[in-house]
Amino acid sequence: MPEGQRQATQDWDEAQRLVARELKELQQLRAHRRLIGLKRTATLEAFAAEHLVDKAKHEDITDGWLEVTEVRLRAAVEFFGANRELSSIRPSDVKRWMDWIREHRKGKGHGPISGGTVRHYLNALSNLYRTAQEEEAVPPGYNPVAAIKSKPKSRAREARWFEVHEAALILEGTRMHRPTRPDLALPFLHPMIACYLLTGGRKSEVLGLEVEDISFDRKTVTFRSNEWRRLKTEKSHRVVPLWPQLKEILGRYLTVRPPTRLLFPAVLHGREQLVWSIDKPLDEIAERIGLGPGAIRAQMFRNTYCAARLQTVDNGQPISVYTVSRELGHTSTDMVQRIYAHLGQVRHRSEVMEYRVEQHEKALGDRLTALRVGSRAATP
Repeated sequence: MPEGQRQATQDWDEAQRLVARELKELQQLRAHRRLIGLKRTATLEAFAAEHLVDKAKHEDITDGWLEVTEVRLRAAVEFFGANRELSSIRPSDVKRWMDWIREHRKGKGHGPISGGTVRHYLNALSNLYRTAQEEEAVPPGYNPVAAIKSKPKSRAREARWFEVHEAALILEGTRMHRPTRPDLALPFLHPMIACYLLTGGRKSEVLGLEVEDISFDRKTVTFRSNEWRRLKTEKSHRVVPLWPQLKEILGRYLTVRPPTRLLFPAVLHGREQLVWSIDKPLDEIAERIGLGPGAIRAQMFRNTYCAARLQTVDNGQPISVYTVSRELGHTSTDMVQRIYAHLGQVRHRSEVMEYRVEQHEKALGDRLTALRVGSRAATP
């Protein structure tokens, strides 16, 4: 395949030149390995399997992370070839792989893959090369991914959130929700959404909460790594307040739920596992309160918590941005000040975090009435 092309050449003379160049580079690599004393040669597929086995031994690596990383490394094997030597992959090869990923992988809704997702593929391969350096399977510092200066990034977006009265309507909607498919319903949808709105946890953080992470005595919710999922960063390990409204909701839920370690478990063949997706019930809730599909997503609850928390007071004074940053698991206040610090249109000063529809009946008006009437009509 000529440089910069996506298809193999049809010219015999050019093919011979390319083969001769590849052979020369391989001979140079082998001579270099002997010179610097590399212990071994490594092919991509074999070393990828070894890399994943090694990662699985770490306590902070979850099954979910391993599964996603395996998918991304399989894409590398599919493109480069199973028997491609790690030390023969160059930055230009990685750039062609990036183009191949965009062409052969689809994003959510089968649309174009995002720059952030392409970056995740690159990170998986880069992490493999760090392991290869440690195992002396490639020269020290050899990482063709790291050598690329310009890598794709996630597109910066304006964070979306809900006003306090809107969040109260959503929470009330989950309480009254009657799923279209009871056999596929999440029986804990209401307490789960309450956890999102009243802790500011990330999607995986809330789904991975264990029962013992909730302390009614200390009035706290603890986010920590466990066998179900890891946290985004070390600073993400944190303790947030168990607000009175969440305490009420979880208190009722815990008296009737089956005995499991996970607070919100999906049970398959008698085995606990994380809930995979909550988008469908959120779309049903959105329709009930007059919004369209995709209008409600878990990340928006985190943004909502931040915006609402910044309006609370501590001993009569506005809450510290540092306190809010720590509750969200950020290492600095920059993220809150730059992205999440939405003041909103409705002021709701309070000593506690809460979303109670009784406090916002005037603002919600007909939307709340329609929700209640529709829920009564849907009840058998």
